[in-house]
Amino acid sequence: MRLRIAILAVLLCCGFSALFAFQATFKQYKDVEDDPAPVPPDAFERTEWTFARLRYPSGRYSGYQGKIGTWPTDFPKADRQFLQGVRRLTRIHTRSTEQVIDMIGDPNEVYNWPWVYAVEVGHWDLTDEICKTLREYLLRGGFLMVDDFHGTFEWDVFTQSMSRIFPDRPIVELPNADPIFHTVYDLDQRVQVPGLQYLYSGRLCEKCEAGGKVPHWRAIYDDDGRVMVAMCFNQDDGDAWEHADNPEYATQYTSQAYRLGINYIIYSMTH
Repeated sequence: MRLRIAILAVLLCCGFSALFAFQATFKQYKDVEDDPAPVPPDAFERTEWTFARLRYPSGRYSGYQGKIGTWPTDFPKADRQFLQGVRRLTRIHTRSTEQVIDMIGDPNEVYNWPWVYAVEVGHWDLTDEICKTLREYLLRGGFLMVDDFHGTFEWDVFTQSMSRIFPDRPIVELPNADPIFHTVYDLDQRVQVPGLQYLYSGRLCEKCEAGGKVPHWRAIYDDDGRVMVAMCFNQDDGDAWEHADNPEYATQYTSQAYRLGINYIIYSMTH
């Protein structure tokens, strides 16, 4: 028995050593930062988890042209402030800085990250290669959270690419009883998380008259009933993370955005 335990301990140590050995290190994208934030002193620490943000092609449907596109919306401040919350509210060994997953340059990089986030997906325009890679990644156990897209037009743009990733799987509303809402926090009672615009407009919704009034939490499941893609539609959790330090931004929205994100992380690591 002792020998078996010793062998197991060696294998686990080797496994973690290999994981850290091949883990990509933090890289700045200063030229495309939407909301700059200080680089923490421990930015290059090797940890068991970090926030992975997808860099994807966009532009054909919305006028977002050029090299930047929509993928760095709220970047990097939203990512780093959310990571502070993950560190404070969980025991996950978490890096203080995000990791950009360059689906334009190397789609296969996504396989190194179990949880990824994509923002403003109502403007993305995925290539066939990216669709194929994301399908394989998700079927292998990966998890994708998409956020900050609003109204019927952006939903249609999003589903044009998503239906190429999963032409054989429906998008459904997440029921309140789904474990994803109860992994750490019980989130039966949820509200629409608005973008910063609500401070000026007084409206929780964006594109209110174009299908943006009602918030939705939707998903695509695999054959075992695991959520592979979690969709925060008609809401903006990224802005809530980004403006968590803004005293004018109501804490009820920030609190839900942090709790939802943490639930999604823990769910992805346990299902």
